[in-house]
Amino acid sequence: MLDDLLTITRQPQLDEPTLMLAFSGWMDGGDVSTGTVQRLVDLLEARPFAEIDPEPFYIYNFPGTMEISALFRPHIEIENGLLKNIKMPANTFYSHEEANLLLFVGKEPNLQWRLFGDCILRMADRLSVKRILFVGSFGGTVPHTREPRLYVTCSDEKLLPEMEQYGVGRTGYEGPGSFTTYLMSRAPEAKIEMSSLVAEIPAYLQGANPMCIAAVTRRLATMFKLPLEIDSLREASTEWELDVSKAVDEDEELAEQVRRLEQEYDDELLERDSET
Repeated sequence: MLDDLLTITRQPQLDEPTLMLAFSGWMDGGDVSTGTVQRLVDLLEARPFAEIDPEPFYIYNFPGTMEISALFRPHIEIENGLLKNIKMPANTFYSHEEANLLLFVGKEPNLQWRLFGDCILRMADRLSVKRILFVGSFGGTVPHTREPRLYVTCSDEKLLPEMEQYGVGRTGYEGPGSFTTYLMSRAPEAKIEMSSLVAEIPAYLQGANPMCIAAVTRRLATMFKLPLEIDSLREASTEWELDVSKAVDEDEELAEQVRRLEQEYDDELLERDSET
């Protein structure tokens, strides 16, 4: 069954690599999950080598309002009466042998979490993966003018100090869960260490967040010692921040909210520094 769902076009040569995961949907606010890992794929020129068949895992025709249904249906493009493109969900594995790194960009499954998890763990076993890292985001109180706070969740307590050396806090949360949290619950039985690195992004903004994508990309480059050229990320981040700040200044109520969030953010940093 699993072999029918996994299409493998080549066998990467790696030595107990890390597998980095990104999923659209839940925990991909600001496109920080898929945007960051896809940017790493592009910057590293990582090569695709395998895919998970999407057909058993997604709902395409969800009943309800047009706004809700649109979240599930595939995106199409029709131009001058001709169908140009239909974008079905894709779940693709990439490899970068020099960094001993595997990357996965996909869509969080709507259905059959256990089977989808089996596919990822089967691939991890085939390539002797010892560690999995999910990259994601959530909407919080950080203002758009400040670096996103980063938080970590780990499958094993011994991983926490190692992750904290990169300036991340420990997650505290109770509520609806993600597929990646489910996958983390299965990591110990597969003898894999798994962590989730999640960025807190401004909850008052919608759409892609280049500033947070750039910040998380820099942190991952440090963690994995990746020689990345990220000038383009800095430029996009600066331009985005200026555009957002201009729009915020035109909304007096929102501008006041952002000033308050900036003060709270800065006070927290000062308090943390005084404790150390």
